[in-house]
Amino acid sequence: MDRHERILQILKDKKKVKVQYLSEVLNTSTVTIRKDLKLLEAKKLLFRVHGGASLEQPFVNDKHINEKEFIHAKEKDAIGRQAARIISEDQFIIIASGTTVLALARHINPQNKITIVTSALNVALELLNKENVEILQLGGYIRDTSYSVIGHYSELILKEIACSKLFLSVDGLDLEYGLSTSNGLEAHLNQQMIEASKEVVVLLDSSKFGKKSFGRICGLEHVDRIITDANIPQDINKKLVDMGITVTIAGTE
Repeated sequence: MDRHERILQILKDKKKVKVQYLSEVLNTSTVTIRKDLKLLEAKKLLFRVHGGASLEQPFVNDKHINEKEFIHAKEKDAIGRQAARIISEDQFIIIASGTTVLALARHINPQNKITIVTSALNVALELLNKENVEILQLGGYIRDTSYSVIGHYSELILKEIACSKLFLSVDGLDLEYGLSTSNGLEAHLNQQMIEASKEVVVLLDSSKFGKKSFGRICGLEHVDRIITDANIPQDINKKLVDMGITVTIAGTE
């Protein structure tokens, strides 16, 4: 078996590997390994990522919300239910856009009045007929792929308010790149939401870990809590906890 075949076999077993690991296992210089990975990527046999290679595409493309809603739907519902449990009464909270925060909206049933600020039209409609929920719908240009608004008008409102929690759904979480979403303007709006919030709670299913998308929202130092499912990679879980982030596995509290 030649070196390229061995690299692909190792990658098949591990899904993602570092250049340094391949160098040690194959007793080859890191320079040679990087050249190997470049050639194998050109043949569309793997994807190069920072410091190594992966079998999975690390970059997330934009998909219509109607398609995304049915991907990992069971996990998203459990995450939304878990997130609803940490909403205290008489709070002012922000809910961003996305299918996982839409799942959260479906489980919100407060006993006392709360005010929810949202950029997502479908979140607002989900909450519209619920008792004790007052909605502040942000305005602006509508993204037809996400049923959410973006732009200057929304950002002006966010500069004038302060909320206790932000529930944020993202397309990718990378330990070095941070949080990201597929639209640059939406990423900028999410940044303003973070500025307006005391606590940032990120809701994402485990398929989003190790992924990047076009619009970088922020580094992980801005995140207080993550709610996800049981399939989160254990090494990532440990690193997040070591950063001081509270990681909650849906259905375990």
